[in-house]
Amino acid sequence: MKEKHIPWVLLGIIYLSFISLGLPDGLLGVAWPAMRAEYRLPLETVGVLSMLVMCMSALSSVGSGYILPRFGTGRVTFLSCLLTGAAMLGYAFAPGFLPVVLLTIPLGLGAGAVDSGLNRYVAEHYSSRHMNWLHCFWGIGASAGPLIMTGAILHGGWRMGYLFISLIQLALSLALLYSLRKGLWRSAQKEGGQSASALAIPAPRPATRGTVVLAVALFFLYAGTEYSAGLWVNSVLVESRQVPQQLAGMAVTAFYFCVMLGRFGSGVLVGKLGNMRMMRLGFLLAFLGACCFAMAGKSYPLSLLGVILLGLGLAPIYPCLMHETPRRFEEKVYVRLIGYQVGAACLGGSVTGAGIGLVLSHHSLEWFAPILGTLAAVSCLINETLERRTKGEEKE
Repeated sequence: MKEKHIPWVLLGIIYLSFISLGLPDGLLGVAWPAMRAEYRLPLETVGVLSMLVMCMSALSSVGSGYILPRFGTGRVTFLSCLLTGAAMLGYAFAPGFLPVVLLTIPLGLGAGAVDSGLNRYVAEHYSSRHMNWLHCFWGIGASAGPLIMTGAILHGGWRMGYLFISLIQLALSLALLYSLRKGLWRSAQKEGGQSASALAIPAPRPATRGTVVLAVALFFLYAGTEYSAGLWVNSVLVESRQVPQQLAGMAVTAFYFCVMLGRFGSGVLVGKLGNMRMMRLGFLLAFLGACCFAMAGKSYPLSLLGVILLGLGLAPIYPCLMHETPRRFEEKVYVRLIGYQVGAACLGGSVTGAGIGLVLSHHSLEWFAPILGTLAAVSCLINETLERRTKGEEKE
């Protein structure tokens, strides 16, 4: 399907859907100090919630190859937004920690299938520029979430933050319902066209089990790096470096804002530099950001600089990796592989976030940045290996 044939209203709905995906992602890291104080829980308990939401997202992502053909991307996106909005509304009124745990199940299920479906749709039918810009809109949601939660904690409590975000999610679900009633998704699907695999210049090599495993592992490690950064920066600043909650919350907001800003910028530059150069630059900036944060000590400005570099560096990696999938693999492989990659990203966030939590609780919160830098370096090495193994022969 060519981009010019896609109705502009539907394009706007897709952008709004990416905002809805990002809104919940940065909330828990900011809200957790207040939540665990109210529920009287240990620091590492946040790993239970993060692991559960990511496992549920992974489950629905892997199953998206069966769900999306049956119900369609539009319906799945609408139900996803409705589920996440209802779950966060439940968070706002949860009387104890157990209801929060139970509500985390629909929160995770709501995010997984739509994430996989929209990423596959965009990777097939849009340029890398649009992939970056759509994930930039995820950054709008992810940066707005911590900002809203920080304001709520300062003026009314963490429950007010979840209440406000849930209302935004439910409002977005109404926009998605409108798109379904107007038949926008069906209209777009009828306008056939060439997929990304048909338009790609390099012919990908036949996939091997090793390259598929590397592709899945790369998403696991990268997502673990990005998710852990958003999850633990606030706790490190508040509980280890005695930074006031307002400034710490602003640092988390700055991280997601820089992810958003970086994806907008990479959308402009990727046409000239290409996906691989953008990812190499991103991994380098992320590693430098982790080093800067590690050396900052009690200096908030230096810590903030490290967070900014992390956000800018991590920004182009996920959308560029996703857009590379149809180029690196044959269509019969990437159609399912994208769902597995999104599922691996979900698991990577949960396992890595929880694992880092265990390490920090048994050693020191200051171990956070060195672990993050190591994850970024290993992810870069895997990406280079995958590029060498899947690089096809150029057509003359």
